[in-house]
Amino acid sequence: MDKIYEGQVEVTGDEYNVESIDGQPGAFTCYLDAGLARTTTGNKVFGALKGAVDGGLSIPHSTKRFPGYGSESKEFNTEVHRKHIMGQNVADYMHYLMEEDEDAYKKQFSQYIKNITPDIMEEMYKKAHAAIQENPVYEKKSKREVKKKRWNRPKMSLAQKKDGVAQKKASFLRAQEWAADS
Repeated sequence: MDKIYEGQVEVTGDEYNVESIDGQPGAFTCYLDAGLARTTTGNKVFGALKGAVDGGLSIPHSTKRFPGYGSESKEFNTEVHRKHIMGQNVADYMHYLMEEDEDAYKKQFSQYIKNITPDIMEEMYKKAHAAIQENPVYEKKSKREVKKKRWNRPKMSLAQKKDGVAQKKASFLRAQEWAADS
């Protein structure tokens, strides 16, 4: 099926709907179930929807909740949507914080600073899209071995319990002798 319905190869931000091909099985049809998520404009749910549609799934949808749709003008701006897909809104915010408040930038993007700069954001997403198109199979990562911590004391053996009682008894008797001597 992935060979028949390739999906949208180039990221343009335009509305894309999968068309059925005559003589071939129809594209997989899915329906969005947002669940308890708030269906506000620009929500991550609609980013996942756009990615699935661009990947070749047939999902009935409207562009009203994608970033770039103007509620007053009732028009969809594909350039704004493309910028959001490519992470340019985050890159613009990174530039803004770099200029305005360096401490806030370091706090907000502490993990990004290590590897990602605002200038390479679009290239990073282009590489990711190309890698997904090349091999769309999800590769499961092996789980890291986690050493479990014990917060409670381990059980004591009978000998340890008897030794603890003997120490407390000896301490009590010493305290009694010291009190009697004073």
